[in-house]
Amino acid sequence: MLLGISARHVAILLLPIGFASCAGSDESRSITYTDDRGVANQPYPTNHRAEILALMKTYLNNPVGVREAAMAEPVQRTVGGRLRYVSCLRFATRDSAGSYREQRSAVLFVDGRLDRVLENAGEPCAGVAYAPFPELEKMTR
Repeated sequence: MLLGISARHVAILLLPIGFASCAGSDESRSITYTDDRGVANQPYPTNHRAEILALMKTYLNNPVGVREAAMAEPVQRTVGGRLRYVSCLRFATRDSAGSYREQRSAVLFVDGRLDRVLENAGEPCAGVAYAPFPELEKMTR
């Protein structure tokens, strides 16, 4: 024991320094849970309709009464420098005043699973072919 400090106390005092070295600012090192590097073909999201419906049920403030719902089948697009499957949505929701407002969104998929939604996604949705999406119009709370 040195100056009344045990080896255990020294280890406890040095532990934060060890953790701090793991949290360095090396930008080339990123945290990822997949092998995705953004350039390889992604697997097709086979369950995209069900995943989009589940998301929209919680994403929309009021999922009841959606009108004019349309969806484009997922296509591969480069978004933020990474290759992703993107499915575009177009629909009208009722606002707090009771009138309907059209919304356009892009739903991104990574490794075949829903990742996130882009609001007002013009570029990723340019030139896609929309088809009716009646399941979105039939949502309940």
